[in-house]
Amino acid sequence: MLADILTGLGGLTEGVQLLFTITGLKHIVMLLIAGVLIYLGVKKDVEPLLLVPIGFGCLLVNIPLSDLMHVGIDSGARQVLEALGPSAPESLKALAKDDTGFLRTIYNMGIANELFPLLIFIGIGAMTDFGPLLENPKILLFGAAGQCGIFLTLLLALALGFPHLQAVSIAIIGACDGPTAIYVASQYAPELLGPISVAAYSYMALVPIIQPPIMKALTSEKERKTRMPKVKRSVSPNLKLAFPIVVTIVTGLIAPKGLPLMGAIMLGNFMRECNAVTRLVKASENEIANVATLFLGIAIGATMGAELFLKPTTLAIFALGFVAICLDTVVGVLFGKLWYLLSGGKINPLIGAAGISAYPMAARVVQTQGQRYDKHNFLLMHAMGANTGGQIGSVAAAAVMLSVLKGLGLI
Repeated sequence: MLADILTGLGGLTEGVQLLFTITGLKHIVMLLIAGVLIYLGVKKDVEPLLLVPIGFGCLLVNIPLSDLMHVGIDSGARQVLEALGPSAPESLKALAKDDTGFLRTIYNMGIANELFPLLIFIGIGAMTDFGPLLENPKILLFGAAGQCGIFLTLLLALALGFPHLQAVSIAIIGACDGPTAIYVASQYAPELLGPISVAAYSYMALVPIIQPPIMKALTSEKERKTRMPKVKRSVSPNLKLAFPIVVTIVTGLIAPKGLPLMGAIMLGNFMRECNAVTRLVKASENEIANVATLFLGIAIGATMGAELFLKPTTLAIFALGFVAICLDTVVGVLFGKLWYLLSGGKINPLIGAAGISAYPMAARVVQTQGQRYDKHNFLLMHAMGANTGGQIGSVAAAAVMLSVLKGLGLI
């Protein structure tokens, strides 16, 4: 019996060795990364709606011999292609592709054709109240200032030698808006979709940790204690109804390449404000957004194969993404300090940190930091105005960059 046990253990050892041989160190590392993502989502409540499916998608795609992201060639079409040789047209090569595998099907269903991010944007629009922004339209400037990190990081990525399309896709992490980053990367740098998506959502979750030290370092105690008047709720329903239509038209005229992004978020907001399609609004906020988020996460995880993810480029993407978020905050707070001076000390410069697209997380960070120095200081509604401006600003920044690339003939 002992001999049988030893034989069984020997067979098990050989099986483990074979598994390690097939898997390789890179795949083992990716399986550990998948475990970390799932742990952060489940135990630490870090963006669980995305990190859990992303982590599981990463787990599935890195299991040996799974072929869940397989792209092959149909056997009949292969014979035709071999007969034609190099003269075979690209259109025939595309038609001959035999996309198989669970993860590849999901990827093609909603990432390759932009569907999942746009569905999520409709839900974001349905959940966003632009009232605080419309109460004080000037605060939209904070949303513009909060996007400066995108363009500064773009220059830095180009200086490091990244191709134009990859540099734009990396820089958009600075929008601090996951769906925007996914939309741009999936279309123009799909080979970087995994690290860009993980970086974007990771830094969104880390906003409460990244921003406060920068806010404190750039402002004085007197500035942080600046009180601002309560926001009056006087925006007419007609103005709130007209706003998404006007923004959509203006974006379409200025930066048509980004119209799908802006159009999706404004469609959701228009449905919210018109009060005529309550069922669609609820579906956009809940069922549609939840299903799209689930498939989006799995598809992103599917792009995290060891061969694509474990490269020096991935570390550079995370580093540049961190720089982008920090620069957004720095420029936003500095713009707030400038407005503080021009207003005679009536604007709290902390508001500038809310000019990014991490809605409503960044606004809550401003409120928390303001009350840390003055418990009777209520900055939330002002910060929400800047934060909604950042939501629009991030989409507008992506639209502008994509339109410029199209104008240069790069896409």
